[in-house]
Amino acid sequence: MIFSLSAEVTTVGKLNQLIAVLPGKKSAAQEALTQAYHVLQKPDLFSGLTRQYQPKDEGGEPQPPERKMPQAKVNDLVARATVALTAMMDAVAAQDRANTEARADVVVGGRVLLPQVPVTTLLFLEKQLVDLKAFAEKLPTLDPAEEWEYKADFDYHASKPAQTNRTKKVPKVIEKAPATKEHPAQVELHHEDVWVGTWTTVKFSGAVPAKEKNAILERVAQLSEAVKSAREEANGIEVKPAKLGGPVLDFVFRGR
Repeated sequence: MIFSLSAEVTTVGKLNQLIAVLPGKKSAAQEALTQAYHVLQKPDLFSGLTRQYQPKDEGGEPQPPERKMPQAKVNDLVARATVALTAMMDAVAAQDRANTEARADVVVGGRVLLPQVPVTTLLFLEKQLVDLKAFAEKLPTLDPAEEWEYKADFDYHASKPAQTNRTKKVPKVIEKAPATKEHPAQVELHHEDVWVGTWTTVKFSGAVPAKEKNAILERVAQLSEAVKSAREEANGIEVKPAKLGGPVLDFVFRGR
């Protein structure tokens, strides 16, 4: 089996440029394989024949010759698929190699918070910070209607003491009409609220001040921007060509 293993050579460029074109290379390789697979589902396309008719007798009725050539060749299918596969494999190998070398500092406020972080770790951090922001946004804050003070003894915030009266229903008989010789007095039973004591309430809270929550969210935003900047810097690394597809496909289809 002889076919061409020629394929486009991965152009030396920056990692971010390779990342941009890699989906297209993967799509082209998948499309080439799919097209080849569809052709392979039709075995008749690979078959052909010629037939010549010879009458038994010289005066016998002649028949026109028949000729049908194959419409597909395995070598051609392999060669076309190999071009796309080689380009895709070389690009993936070049990206993976560059990913092991691409690094950048995460700088926040002029300070190197994380030195020389690999680009794959930066991608991981970027996603983690999205989740961290969602978590921080759910942090409960102290009720602004109360005046709070941190109490070290309890390790909680405590509100200023607030007093409320406690009342009790006390029955009281009200005379609506005095008694007469003919009728007893007309009375009615009422219950009235009588102050019997005072509640002193101090509220405790495990929430954080709104100012503290806002500061956390601001730091998350700063770090997110720093990680994105570091990722862009790391992705600016020059990519070295990788030769992966040729040896792999040469071995599979040519046994070399």
